[in-house]
Amino acid sequence: MSTSSNPMIEMRNVGKSFGAHRVLRGINLDVHSGEVLVLIGPSGSGKTTALRCMNFLEQHDEGQVRIKGATLGYRIAPTGQRVRDSDREIAAARSPLAMVFQQFNLWPHMTALGNVMAPLTLARGLNPEQARAQAMAALDRVGLSAKAELRPAALSGGQQQRVGIARALAGKPEVMLLDEPTSALDPELVDEVLEVILSLSREGMTMVMVTHEMSFAAKVASRIAFMEKGELVVVGSADEIIRHPTHPRIQTFLAPWVRRSLPADTVAAEVAAA
Repeated sequence: MSTSSNPMIEMRNVGKSFGAHRVLRGINLDVHSGEVLVLIGPSGSGKTTALRCMNFLEQHDEGQVRIKGATLGYRIAPTGQRVRDSDREIAAARSPLAMVFQQFNLWPHMTALGNVMAPLTLARGLNPEQARAQAMAALDRVGLSAKAELRPAALSGGQQQRVGIARALAGKPEVMLLDEPTSALDPELVDEVLEVILSLSREGMTMVMVTHEMSFAAKVASRIAFMEKGELVVVGSADEIIRHPTHPRIQTFLAPWVRRSLPADTVAAEVAAA
């Protein structure tokens, strides 16, 4: 995988608080074209907030976020004060991005095709013929063209999430942000969604993903960022962060996953030795 020298997304000293609770502290992070950056860490570490700040779904209190060099959300006035951009300017700056959420957020009264078409006609102004063509292409890309006329209630959870991914893909984004895309799924449905994400990564789609699926993170990630208490602790390759971690906190975080991943007789021997 090759990456460009100019980041698609830049976060510079980004901070965020909810009231008195400090959620993000001085986040500095780049996302390059063609890479898959995976955010991991304990619950409440700020992963989802960092992801949502990347597209201004959460408004950062400090620092800057830039998308392809364009500052997102705020500009600095001649007085030195930070001024919020207009909704139109914000939409233009984040237009290269698309978001896939934990929950599927599909309209129950619409078919799978209708759900994928709606943002294309309502937000992007495509005519119905263009929207239908792009939506069908996106559904085909996630293996659901045969389910296009079914409503969400007739689809499994994994299929609904794949419709959500198709909806994001239909707008032809340059970067996809995925917030724990398998967390709402039964275990037996997880693999079909992860397989779609893996396929997109192999096609060169730039992605930032929050996940607790450590095995998948090790497989798909170009880089992994470990977060705790609103801070970036370390960023490195999957080999450095998951397969051969040296940072004590990451070793502790991964220990339960390592034990579950080991053969049963190895775990039994370790328990007996302890």
